[in-house]
Amino acid sequence: MKIYPIETGNFKLDGGAMFGVVPKVLWQRTNPADSNNLIDMALRCMLIEEGKRLILIDTGTGSKQSDKFFGYYYPFGDATLDGSLAKYGFHRNDITDVFLTHLHFDHCGGSIQWNNTHTNYESAFKNATFWSNKDHWKWATEPNVREKASFLKENIHPIQSGGQLHFLDIPTQGNFAKDTSLGFDVLFADGHTDKQMIPHINYQGKTLVFMADLLPTVGHIPLPYVMGYDTRPLITMDEKAAFLNKAANENYYLFLEHDAVNQICTVKHTEKGVRLKDTYTFNELFN
Repeated sequence: MKIYPIETGNFKLDGGAMFGVVPKVLWQRTNPADSNNLIDMALRCMLIEEGKRLILIDTGTGSKQSDKFFGYYYPFGDATLDGSLAKYGFHRNDITDVFLTHLHFDHCGGSIQWNNTHTNYESAFKNATFWSNKDHWKWATEPNVREKASFLKENIHPIQSGGQLHFLDIPTQGNFAKDTSLGFDVLFADGHTDKQMIPHINYQGKTLVFMADLLPTVGHIPLPYVMGYDTRPLITMDEKAAFLNKAANENYYLFLEHDAVNQICTVKHTEKGVRLKDTYTFNELFN
């Protein structure tokens, strides 16, 4: 197995929305805001090469939305999905599987693109199987008012109409699926959105966890630091507590999708609860 970090660009979000009820005087210590109260966010995906399979976890925002849409999110930086794939000698047509942790636009927008005539949408990964789960798919295609702006039809429906959609089985007991058909374990979490999927990958003797929106940045490690975007914040706190305690006990390496500064972190137990231990670049840990 070989894993590659895939940088697809950066964007900005309102710091208050990212930290919910936590006062700015506290969260800005780790996530400084600009004059518009916006904080820098990464769009970091992961590519897993395993035998003949090439599995991409999440796809970033893509580029098909309007200038008005992107004007709300201030995209910046030179990184692109295609450029990051090319860095490692790959093309999007090489991707065999696209695993979507959930269907918010910043996690799945790059899955669908305009066709050549700009008249319809098509898959951006024509040779890939797309993976979601039945409960989250229903949640996203019949959205609640709170999340409707994040579940964009053009990012979601073409996956199914193109015949590329497959569902990962949800555990009948508990929230952890072991030994999935994709070669990694998956934690199902319901606080941010219904049945978000968090991959756990055994890699070079370490447990590498793709954190998606269960832990967006290192600034979100303290339990009350929960996003205003979360649909069930009290459940998020319970899920974070259980996960972070296990991560500290078992020395998990947390791959951060949205942290603009830190790619990977570890956590430890302290008198104040679980806190940040160390941060790393991917290349510092893995050859």
